[in-house]
Amino acid sequence: MEHFFKDPNTLRQKRQGPLGPYIDEFAEQLSEQGYSQQYACRKLQLVAELSHWLWQRDLGVTDLTVTKWKHFLRYRAWPQSGRNGDAAGLKAFFELLRRKGLVTAPPVEHIKKTAIDKLLDNFSLYLRQERVLASGTIANYAFFAKKFLAQRFRTGPVNLADLRAAEVMGSVQHLASSLNGKRANVLTSALRSFLRYARYQDFIQSDLAACVPCVASWSIASIPKGLSNGEVNRALASCDRKSVIGRRDYAILLLLARLGLRAGEVVSLMLEDIDWEAGHLTVRGKGNRIVQLPLPADVGKAVASYLKDGRPRSTHRSVFLRTRAPAVRLTNSNSLGLIVKKALTHAGINVRRKGAHQFRHALATEMLGHGASLAEIGEILRHCNPQTTAIYAKVDLASLRPLALPWPGGIQ
Repeated sequence: MEHFFKDPNTLRQKRQGPLGPYIDEFAEQLSEQGYSQQYACRKLQLVAELSHWLWQRDLGVTDLTVTKWKHFLRYRAWPQSGRNGDAAGLKAFFELLRRKGLVTAPPVEHIKKTAIDKLLDNFSLYLRQERVLASGTIANYAFFAKKFLAQRFRTGPVNLADLRAAEVMGSVQHLASSLNGKRANVLTSALRSFLRYARYQDFIQSDLAACVPCVASWSIASIPKGLSNGEVNRALASCDRKSVIGRRDYAILLLLARLGLRAGEVVSLMLEDIDWEAGHLTVRGKGNRIVQLPLPADVGKAVASYLKDGRPRSTHRSVFLRTRAPAVRLTNSNSLGLIVKKALTHAGINVRRKGAHQFRHALATEMLGHGASLAEIGEILRHCNPQTTAIYAKVDLASLRPLALPWPGGIQ
């Protein structure tokens, strides 16, 4: 508390009431999460007022029920001292009390879930417990299942028994029309999984999963579109390394460009994954594969600079954290994708796809240009199947040129 308030009388007043014994721990939590002085003081003031309100009514911390919570918010909102963010501001403090076992029910009004939401909750639980899928896969399947259900049933009742094969095929055609090949394949996999689940639960009687059409997608039909070496350097140079955000983003882009890491692999990096003495990095890849990669000097220097002068003070063990409070780990691959997109836009690089995978393609293409074999590239990119690496043969023009047949009527 002394970090936010200096006056002894103010400190004594804030610590009064039934919530007083826990307010110092809450203040320490706010400090660790990187909240500004002004915002943290406002949260602590809210807790102090709630504590005083409980004390006036001869109530203890265990009396903090949903009803009491609502009464306090109405009391504070009259006539003008309440703010829209009061409930959200107290939510973190309530979580602290909940972890201590002092309260059991969340002091916020539950949002009424729709029939689709409840169905998707059970579907996600099935994917997690019965099929033991990764959290990212579950999120993707639930996302596309929701798209399908919302298009078919909208806000009305969800009666899966009314589904027909023609409706399933029509929905796939409509939803897949705005997706690229890979996302369209995820869509069809998600719908097949959902329809199998529906049959497993006897929501439908026929095998509608067999009606989900396939989306044409040949693994070697296209040429991998990565950034050029010049574009990679421009993206790196666009990061303002004098700022906290710039140091973090520069370290992230270097990991993508030099080691070809996937977005999810960067997000999941932990502090203990970096062995500074041995000079290697432990990476958790697809399928829970754990591999060790060498840590290049420039990458190590960039990460160390961020850890020393950019990373917020936090108890979280993830390497890369949010720059704004609360200082927690990046949410998922999408949040890292936004960092990449911002860097490419700031560098004036106009490409169709602005995701983290473009740096991975760029690394493979550069290695190929320097004479690396496909087997070596597959080892660096950690491909399980050699066919995945084979697509890069299409950008090896030097090796492909002797195989080209002469154009009819052309110069011999």
